[in-house]
Amino acid sequence: MFRDLSQDECIALLERNSVGHLAFSFHDRIDIQPLHYAYEAGWVYGRTSVGAKLETLAHHQWVAFEVDELRGVFDWASVVVKGSFQVVDAKGNRREKATNARALERLRELVPDALESGDPVPFRSVMFRINAAEMTGRSASPR
Repeated sequence: MFRDLSQDECIALLERNSVGHLAFSFHDRIDIQPLHYAYEAGWVYGRTSVGAKLETLAHHQWVAFEVDELRGVFDWASVVVKGSFQVVDAKGNRREKATNARALERLRELVPDALESGDPVPFRSVMFRINAAEMTGRSASPR
């Protein structure tokens, strides 16, 4: 049995998971990369490293972000978020600093030493957020 997930079910799936896949495009090329994340109130927070992905996203901010829960071939749920990718910067006005603090707080729930000396992935030094402008979900179950 296949069905669409309600908005509340989509949000619940995003809130209880911490690994997803970021999809973005540049010209005729699509890329998908796994990353850890935190979801809160219409925003997906994550972090990444400096490089080609950020350069691409600076010019083409529209992304898709997918999170799956797999229990079996016909027992799964999946949510796709579509929205704009935004770098979270601590340098800026009071609102940007508050966004930075909130993003860091959420990410430290996953990795307590994020952006500290004990960070297990210190090269992921750029925080970002994705506005969940559009969210859809599907599920399959054996019954």
